Amino acid sequence: MSTNLEERGGRKPVNVVYKSKLFLGILLILCSGGGARMNGQDGSDLRVVVSMVQLNVAVTDKNGEYITGLRPEDFVITEDGIAEKIATFAEGNAPARNVGGVEAPAVAAGQRIDPNDPTFASLITGANVFVLFDTSNYMYRDFVFAQDAIAEFVRELGSADKIAFYSYSRDLLRAASLTSDRSTVLKGVRSTVAGDSAALYNALLLTVKDASQYTGRRFVVVFSNGPDNASVVPPEDVAEIAQSNGISVYMISTQEARLEPISTAVFERMTAATGGKAYFAKSWKDERRAFSSIRDDLAHLYNVSYYPKQNPNTGWRAITVKLVGEKGKKYHVRTRNGYRLQPTRFAPPTKAAVSEPPPAGSN
Repeated sequence: MSTNLEERGGRKPVNVVYKSKLFLGILLILCSGGGARMNGQDGSDLRVVVSMVQLNVAVTDKNGEYITGLRPEDFVITEDGIAEKIATFAEGNAPARNVGGVEAPAVAAGQRIDPNDPTFASLITGANVFVLFDTSNYMYRDFVFAQDAIAEFVRELGSADKIAFYSYSRDLLRAASLTSDRSTVLKGVRSTVAGDSAALYNALLLTVKDASQYTGRRFVVVFSNGPDNASVVPPEDVAEIAQSNGISVYMISTQEARLEPISTAVFERMTAATGGKAYFAKSWKDERRAFSSIRDDLAHLYNVSYYPKQNPNTGWRAITVKLVGEKGKKYHVRTRNGYRLQPTRFAPPTKAAVSEPPPAGSN
């Protein structure tokens, strides 16, 4: 039984990397963080990036209502127990702003990434939303109703948001690449047809990897009608990759999946770990309400980022976000709970590379 696990290209994010105190390039990643060095067996070095950690944070009261108007000083962020200082802050789709003069660590002779730069703000404004639609044989019933719910979700997303539309059964179909053109996405939605077995976690892994190639706020919204019966990828691995890349996963499933305890538990764990939510719809009306809830969630998230302080941990790093004072007692905070540093392999630099470091932003 073959499974399509090919990775497709996309825009690459930028990282800040060092080698023997030599600046090799400035590339910005908004999803992981760190600063560590490991040796590869082939003589090359493995580097992890020094970067900004970006969090999508929902704050709600006991009734699930969103709390708006919070300020940076209302949040306390720790990474492995180390208190972090907020660098940028935004509410909803508002542009991110620099907080308290926090700057990126120096990366080369006076070069810094300025969060007040308009180019930087454009990376945060709006959201990149990847919709993944189950077209397996689980979806034969009410297929058209599911298409209608997705189409309505696409049409009503914020004007600043970009959308990609994928579908899956045994294989993944990239029906519409990330775009602000709603008509292109809607055409992809309407062109879907029901297929065979469901390889949800294979498809979700490829979707998350596609999303990781972009900067800014990234979300994956999955519509699934049942359990996975064809994947070779464990869901725990997919969840960790999403966490480490700062991608929130939302999952909408019908009551069919709710009746399967393993799928229910997996959906709930995966979404909670990434800062998203899981919904189980009993009817097509519930499906529409679930999509509306996700749309509302995206519009009310706080976007908070920080530059990690020195930390010797090169593995999994735990993130905790709390509110200060009475707010911490009254309100609930939802965000991803950590990330794993992502190593990158670099060969020893040539003489030319030593004498002429590449310009900022080069790849």
